Amino acid sequence: MTLPDERYRAVQRTKQFLIDLCSSQRTPRVPTHIREQANALLRHYPSDYDMHLASMSAPDIFAEQMEDVTRLFKQYEQSKLNEN
Repeated sequence: MTLPDERYRAVQRTKQFLIDLCSSQRTPRVPTHIREQANALLRHYPSDYDMHLASMSAPDIFAEQMEDVTRLFKQYEQSKLNEN
């Protein structure tokens, strides 16, 4: 089960991972073709602004953060869906 805030963080962490792959100081011994591929992927990767707009437009898909009560209800709803 993936909650909207987990999905949001996954996108942000993936962006940081790609940035790290592009840096020879952070990730030594990574082949050049991998660095080039990471750089190409970052070219069209959603910016922080894009992710903020996505969270405002579709909070059920992306959420910068969720309140504990909302998280509890979402987990309950998801568990009920998984039972069926």
